[in-house]
Amino acid sequence: MQKSSVLQQQGFGKQHISALTLVCVAVLLHAADATLVATLIPAIVDEIGGVHLIPWATSLYEVGSITAGAASGLLATKHGIKKPMLLSALIFSVGCLVSALAPDMQLLLTGRILQGLGGGGLTALSFVGVSIFFSKSLIPQALAAVSIVWGISAFLGPLIGGLFAEYASWRKAFWFFAILALVLAFLIFAKLHDLSSITETKHGRFPAIRLTLLSSGILCIAYAGADISLISTPLFVILGLLLLVYFLHVDSGHEASRLLPRHPITLSHSVGAGLTMILCFTIATIALSVYGPLFLTKIHGISVLFAGYVVACSAAGWSIAAFACAKISEKFDRRMITAGMMILTISIAGFVLSVPNGPLWLIIVFAFLEGTGFGMAWAFILRLATDMVEPEEKERLSAALPTVQRTGYAIGAAYIGIAANTAGLEADNETVNYASTAFWVFASCLPFALLGLIATFRFVKKTNKQIPN
Repeated sequence: MQKSSVLQQQGFGKQHISALTLVCVAVLLHAADATLVATLIPAIVDEIGGVHLIPWATSLYEVGSITAGAASGLLATKHGIKKPMLLSALIFSVGCLVSALAPDMQLLLTGRILQGLGGGGLTALSFVGVSIFFSKSLIPQALAAVSIVWGISAFLGPLIGGLFAEYASWRKAFWFFAILALVLAFLIFAKLHDLSSITETKHGRFPAIRLTLLSSGILCIAYAGADISLISTPLFVILGLLLLVYFLHVDSGHEASRLLPRHPITLSHSVGAGLTMILCFTIATIALSVYGPLFLTKIHGISVLFAGYVVACSAAGWSIAAFACAKISEKFDRRMITAGMMILTISIAGFVLSVPNGPLWLIIVFAFLEGTGFGMAWAFILRLATDMVEPEEKERLSAALPTVQRTGYAIGAAYIGIAANTAGLEADNETVNYASTAFWVFASCLPFALLGLIATFRFVKKTNKQIPN
């Protein structure tokens, strides 16, 4: 009741509160589920095996999210927002049910890709919904509420997973999210009947070929790490990289419907350097989410719940830093970005030594610093990058940032899977040297962090200009 009155004082009417609640719940499900599996993984592999397939749980989820995010705008244009949002909630629920009932890792991964499709659709349509449900004057307040929910959800995901793994079971965690998604689906069906239309706008065809190339490239890299071989592993890595390069080539040829800005992955153009920076640092920072709980429980003997708290420190650092730096003047954008990325690099180097050897408090410090680095730089990255492009590119750039971010997470999960399984994790038995594996997993992230730092210096260089075609 008190929350409702506060929102009304800010200009939100009852219809706005209802819409904002639905949007926030949709974002909550996706953000929490994206980090949920991190702390469930130790319990999952103990029961159904598949330790060598751990990275796929992240890669497939992100691939589904990228695909659904790209499709959502077109679906909303053609069918309104209600039907696609309802479908996304149902797909998400089915994905959770499949994971909850999975007898092996392969079927659980099927559930993860369905969760990615549903969750990615819910999030993308939520942002579309904000532009429909709220007047221009209320959009900043609505986005602020969504951002707060996102940060809280990303923080709670590992904790929820840890609680279920510690006091119930990992399967019940998926049942819990399946039920929440069904409740959301009911609310969408019941509450969005008056808000289901969107003004028809001109869109190109759905980029099916380009998304297939992008997804196939990521999956080839992931497959390369599933069964380490002197022949097949390098072959599939090369094939995956070629498909990703071809995706960039094909996307650049669709001027009217490009998914990414011009020169997206390069060090020779300002915006391209910025996107390269994001790609490299997301690849370099996914290791804690994918393998952190497994290494912490096996090496340091802590509970899954405590491991969840450690992983959640990264999300906490991001949220606290973003809030603390929100009102910093635009003239400090370049300094904040540089400082944030340098802190991020320090945290990754810190993991190389602290995760295999401890002490635990030092791992917590580096986890918090990892989130702090991204949190203090993220808003300034968007502001600086949009000042570097032509007006007609601003919308495309804003949409490209989360796409590149999720692509980095997916590629990063696949890449560190190769590092982990090469270091012996795929043995899937008691002979695994988890400390040695942890060292090589985090050490393999350092080259991308250093490349990201080079891209950062190119991005923030004042004389570096975006060169149009």
